[in-house]
Amino acid sequence: MLAIVLPKGSLEKQVLELFSAADLHVVRGGERDYSARVDDPRIDRVRFLRPQEIPTYVEQGIFDLGISGRDWVSETGADVVSLGEIGGGRAGEAVVSVVLAVPKESPWNAVSDLPDGVRISTEMPETARRFLEEHGVKAKVFTSHGATEAKIPDIVDAIVDLTETGSSLRKAGLKIIATLLTSRTELLANREAYEDPDKRAAMDDLVVLLQGALRARGHVLLKLNVPAEQLEEVLAVLPAMASPTVMALAAGDMRALETVVPKKGINTLIPSLKAAGARDLLELPIAKIVE
Repeated sequence: MLAIVLPKGSLEKQVLELFSAADLHVVRGGERDYSARVDDPRIDRVRFLRPQEIPTYVEQGIFDLGISGRDWVSETGADVVSLGEIGGGRAGEAVVSVVLAVPKESPWNAVSDLPDGVRISTEMPETARRFLEEHGVKAKVFTSHGATEAKIPDIVDAIVDLTETGSSLRKAGLKIIATLLTSRTELLANREAYEDPDKRAAMDDLVVLLQGALRARGHVLLKLNVPAEQLEEVLAVLPAMASPTVMALAAGDMRALETVVPKKGINTLIPSLKAAGARDLLELPIAKIVE
């Protein structure tokens, strides 16, 4: 039913891990194969392409669904439907920013400081041109095909580039003077396919699975027993976000607790629960959380 295009390159590993966690295992002959399949009746065809190309092909209807970053949707100007974020800039937690950077010794500290005729190198020329035009800067924008920061200062005066923390730019002797946009990885749909009731239903199903796998990341299921008289002490130790299920055991004056908690901090939480009176603690992984 659905033709899906997945990103090749830096997003690839994280996206494949997410699909596996959602029980949508992508099967292909090898890492260099551009065609694949998913053993799911809702998915007919799977292809891999560079994320820069994906928004355009989804807009054109060559694929019903695709995964790419908001940065490439902006760069291509593709008219697609976003079905939601499915990760950070590289499908992790970090957000990628598209920034304008200049040499750190430069007197320019804002986009308004840039003179007419300033030379700028970028892998995102359309995004850069729109931003500069909005700020009244008449610049010469050159398309970069890699090593953008290395073109300063002898080839260009400034760059527009992607960064997560800015550390690589600082190491290159650059400073950020403006942020053009921030980007996360998104699930994109073709508009015509999105209006088709059957395809829309299939898309909604896939979103439930993918979002459920995302919500489960970084969480675990805790199961434990506690004497009834120590229940309040144990509940006080649990994170405020937790709303545990409490059940009476069949025999004895004991209560069974079950709750979802963040994986981070579990190394201190379990000893604290034990000290408060908890027994028989079990920590279990979670595949999906569907709300």
